[in-house]
Amino acid sequence: MTKPALKQIVLASRPKGLPTREDFRLEEAPMPELSQGGLLLRVLYLSLDPYMRGRMDDRKSYAKPVGLGEVMTGESVCEVIASDQAGYHVGDTVLAPTGWRTHAASAGKSLRKLDPALAPIATGLGVLGMPGFTAYAGLYLIGKPKPGETVVVAAASGPVGSLVGQLAKLAGVRAVGIAGSPEKCRAVVEEFRFDAAVDHRASDFGEKLAAACPKGIDVYFENVGGAVWQAVLPLLNNFARVPVCGLIAQYNAAGPAPGPNLLPATMRAVLSKSLTLRGYLNYEFAAEHYPAFLRTVGAGIADGRIRYREDITDGLENAPAAFIGMLEGRNFGKALVRVAPSA
Repeated sequence: MTKPALKQIVLASRPKGLPTREDFRLEEAPMPELSQGGLLLRVLYLSLDPYMRGRMDDRKSYAKPVGLGEVMTGESVCEVIASDQAGYHVGDTVLAPTGWRTHAASAGKSLRKLDPALAPIATGLGVLGMPGFTAYAGLYLIGKPKPGETVVVAAASGPVGSLVGQLAKLAGVRAVGIAGSPEKCRAVVEEFRFDAAVDHRASDFGEKLAAACPKGIDVYFENVGGAVWQAVLPLLNNFARVPVCGLIAQYNAAGPAPGPNLLPATMRAVLSKSLTLRGYLNYEFAAEHYPAFLRTVGAGIADGRIRYREDITDGLENAPAAFIGMLEGRNFGKALVRVAPSA
């Protein structure tokens, strides 16, 4: 009798620049067995995030790269299908670092239970998960906006940026978003209720950004880098704060970035304007601040003050194409793969 198999996507080759579908491989593997004190999980939703691109490169970073032939890293929402651990029961919904696969075994570590009655389970990978906490920590703990200031956020239609702007509005500041199309800019203003939005693909992007920030920029939430940073830099006010969350414009670079070298101008502004640039990884703040984040954002979703979007692709086999599309900015909202239907 043939044993049941799971499906998984492994790293087939290291990308040179933007990944291609050939850099991934769909495989079958034996279904894991329930270990003593462990859990068996069925993956329902898989999260696709920009940080995964860095894990595909064999270079030193804050986390170990994915090895060739290893399962792509990633967090997922799962259903418990077997349990030998107290506190977890068949049918429970959990967040787990399973990687890109349909099923996984877990020792019960690094799990977080989700309550489907409180919010849709997929939000645990987006607005009420890692991207949401990334926005909360960067804005409130590093940016520290004050009433009357101006906050600008790049990639404003994405899961991190859209929440940054909404949290900024709750803090009583002017929120300006930068996005990659007229459609996304409209949603940033009409759906996420920013004060203004600017298309970074427009030929007069720099002039429009300056017009949207007549009093300069006090907090700039950096998700992109590159040409966007070049337009933001001269608009930063004295004592501006810059939480550096991501640099997606550079993730697929195969060599030196085109255009001017911005390092001298950046360092000159850091000195002359007393700027604070602070890179961070959200888990630095999780132990102390995650409960407050869940309360704040959960309440905002419940009463309609906070909105979110999800961009869902069906089928694990379509994860590579969806991931590549996300890196190219084709997604609109939190990029997810629906691996299996929830009960």
